[in-house]
Parts: sequence; structure tokens; C-alpha cells
Amino acid sequence: MLPYKFRLFSVLVLLGSIFLIGAGCGGKTIQYPEDHERYLRIDRAVESLRQAYVRKDSSDLASLMMPVDQLDRLREEAQGDFETFSAIMLDFAIERIMIEGDNIDVFVHWQGLWKKDPDDPGLRQRGHTKLQWVGTQAILLRGVQGDAPFGMKARQATIDPTRSPTKK
Repeated sequence: MLPYKFRLFSVLVLLGSIFLIGAGCGGKTIQYPEDHERYLRIDRAVESLRQAYVRKDSSDLASLMMPVDQLDRLREEAQGDFETFSAIMLDFAIERIMIEGDNIDVFVHWQGLWKKDPDDPGLRQRGHTKLQWVGTQAILLRGVQGDAPFGMKARQATIDPTRSPTKK
């Protein structure tokens, strides 16, 4: 049998260890709160872009963009999609965010379904694009590179499944 003092010491060491582990794992504090808030603003901007497109809201879409020629074309393509398709379903998955000063590059994988009417099986597409944003407090889209999900009306003409391939 162990002496009383040794058992008491063992119990105190065990309780002390449990206390220290509990205090060390009590919660995660954000080390850089300003950066964290900026990442949240970027995430909200990307989600707002997706929602504005899916809801077919031209004014919300325009409010997220800088007045740049490339984005004028993107707005026109999106408007063509709004007029052509009765339902748009689009999902974004952010793969990476790169920040350099005020410039932000958000790399997204997207997939979507564009339907002309409820009976239409729809046009399924997916791809990768780089959304180029600018800002620290207000985040605005300044450009798009890659395979953007906007402009499916124009793409549909080149991949229309109702056309039968011509045989040679």
C-alpha cells in the first residue's frame, strides 16, 4: 500500500494537469482580428455576387462591380442569361484567396444549372474562375478571368444539346 502523502500528491498532480489542459484549450482567439474581418467581407462579397446572379438582380450585381469596360460586358452577358433562363442555380466553392495590398484574387470552383423552363432538363456547366476584387472596407469586383459562370446564353449557342452533330 502506498503512503497517504504519495497518493495525495498524485491526485493533486492529476487535477493540476486537467486544469492546465482545460485552461489551454478554453477557446480560440483570433490573432489578427482586422485580417479576419477582411476575409469575412471578401467571403460576403463573393456570396453576394452569387446570390445577385441567381436572383437575377441586375442592380445588386452592378452594385458589387467597379465601372470598368470588362465588367460592362459581364453585366450584359448576365442580363442575357436573366432574359433567357427562367431558373439559375449556381454554387461557388472558394479554393484560395490571395491578397496583395488592396488587390484581392479569389479563385473559385463553380457549378451550375441553367433552365429555360421547369420542364427543361437544363444546361449543366462547371469551371474555375478568378474573381478580381479591390478594397479593404468596401470590396468591389474589378475583373474576372478564366471560365466564368456568367454568359451561359452565349455559351449555349456553341454547346446546344438539341443540335444533332452532322455526319460526314
